[in-house]
Amino acid sequence: MHTISVKGRAINVPSIQIGETLVVAHGRFLRIATIHDEEWTDPAMLPDPVALIESLKKTAFGADLFSFTQRIPDVEPRYSFAMEWDNAAVVPISTYQDWWDKLPQVVRRNVRIAAKKGVTIREVPFDDEFVRGIAGVYNEAPVRLGKRFWHYGKDLETVKRENGTYAERSSFIGAFYEGKMIGFIKLVCVGRIGSMMQILSMIQHQDKRTTNALLAKAVEICATRGMSHLMYCSYVYGDNESSLLTEFKKRNGFERLDFPRYYVPLSVRGRLALALRAHHGIKGILPRPVLSLALQLRAKYYRMIGPQVAGPAE
Repeated sequence: MHTISVKGRAINVPSIQIGETLVVAHGRFLRIATIHDEEWTDPAMLPDPVALIESLKKTAFGADLFSFTQRIPDVEPRYSFAMEWDNAAVVPISTYQDWWDKLPQVVRRNVRIAAKKGVTIREVPFDDEFVRGIAGVYNEAPVRLGKRFWHYGKDLETVKRENGTYAERSSFIGAFYEGKMIGFIKLVCVGRIGSMMQILSMIQHQDKRTTNALLAKAVEICATRGMSHLMYCSYVYGDNESSLLTEFKKRNGFERLDFPRYYVPLSVRGRLALALRAHHGIKGILPRPVLSLALQLRAKYYRMIGPQVAGPAE
């Protein structure tokens, strides 16, 4: 068994060590195996997937599917396994000035607003003071973007443990106003990709455009250190191409980059699930209108039970 984080909760899942690679499996009815923290591992350190799949087939691990991706910027499909297109939000990095010149005027103004209102952005060490700052940002609101916020209410020990992963190749960026941290980024170096594991700002200081200023600092750091891309999770989630988050990323210079995600059946159940698209859970089975209605009802429920942070509007 191995402990992983799922929606902000630490859970124990089945695992198996194959050579130097740890493979974990998640799912109750359909068990999907993946390389542990694949997205945070330098591509040069990942195993040959074909050899890994052959080894998995010889084990009694009990997984139904194995899933892996090709890592950006290597996006031309190279394997004959069942494939779907996934996507990432990226800023191709050349120079900071090049990114800045391509931004809409409103975004450049927002970055300047942060400085004019007294917000300072700087890299900080991962120490107890920074951990307390993260906890303060976490505990501002129990609901964000229409759903319960995973990190709300966590104690300092948990915050430190969860944010301390890959600290040796991470940059921690803090936004400060009148001596208090009001936002932060955890930026992990993954090969030549600067990948943001977290970016979060306080809603009470939204007028200061903190998130825009934090992103500008992340681009500056990536350009200075010769990164090829800055990555901010997915560009589009599901089929919702008009979400507030996608629009926010677009305005701040992020582009959509599609990359292959492969699925390899390891059992009869896995082959059947892949054929029925059940590997996407209920989201893959429900018609889009039904799923959209369910999400709207969930957001309405959370608005009724407590305060929430609005979507990114900076």
